[in-house]
Amino acid sequence: MSTIEKALAKQKLAQHEKVDNCSEYEVKADSNIQEISSASVPAAAKKASSNKDKIILNGDRLNERGFIYSPDSAHHIQEEFRHIKRKLLNNAFGLASKTLHNSNLIMVTSSHPNEGKTYVAINLALSIALEQNKTVLLVDADVLRPSLHRELEFESKKGLLEYLLSEVSSLSDIIYSTNIDNLKLVPAGKPHHLTNELLASERMESLAKELAERYPDRIVIFDCPPIIGVTETPVLSDLVGQALVVVEESKTKTDDVKTAVSQLNSDIALGLVMNKTIRSKKDVYGYYGYGYGRKNQ
Repeated sequence: MSTIEKALAKQKLAQHEKVDNCSEYEVKADSNIQEISSASVPAAAKKASSNKDKIILNGDRLNERGFIYSPDSAHHIQEEFRHIKRKLLNNAFGLASKTLHNSNLIMVTSSHPNEGKTYVAINLALSIALEQNKTVLLVDADVLRPSLHRELEFESKKGLLEYLLSEVSSLSDIIYSTNIDNLKLVPAGKPHHLTNELLASERMESLAKELAERYPDRIVIFDCPPIIGVTETPVLSDLVGQALVVVEESKTKTDDVKTAVSQLNSDIALGLVMNKTIRSKKDVYGYYGYGYGRKNQ
């Protein structure tokens, strides 16, 4: 049974038994990662706003919409993402990092649009930002349909596309600090008719290399376009060490997941996250049936 089939089978079993937490999966990685910090996060502004140097996130709004803004955010969501991020951190900085290229670079994608990949990418970044000794950079690489600025409610800024077009002088010009100390953002930037070609360009490859080597102790998360029908997403998988494929529960077909995964670099560590599982009238999102391992396992 393949990794995909195992993950989907786990998800169905968890749903039948009404299991709330993420299912366990075997991972060949070191487990010496510090627990989530209880350090307080800066208080949120009442309205989301931003200036040239910093993006201010509205913590109240993020909490209301199911995002992990602080240690006081919804407990079950924190627990689920704590489980997910542990696998990623182990591979990024543990024993597995010796065999993974750019192990600290992680792409989040899905088979098709609207499966919740951006929701997962944001919450993963926010969860890692709560770690005591970890920093995270969240990059909106879905330049065809950018949504990071809409989900986090800040004004669109110069970002990835401006860098790929050489319209900014350095990478630091598109990396924005936030009012969460350990979290930085790179927006998608302005639309461009050559977005596909730019994602597959040598400059994009150089950007990934610089992020991996210049910030080896930082997790970099790329919110990428869906895989099926977008030729650039498989190309992006050659630049990262790990990938999370978001699967919408009761909607995404197993064959589509297999097709999507087959297009990714076979050398990266692969994770599957079940999304949009209904657990109660109050909770819309849930995550379980989380699988992780090498693609060829």
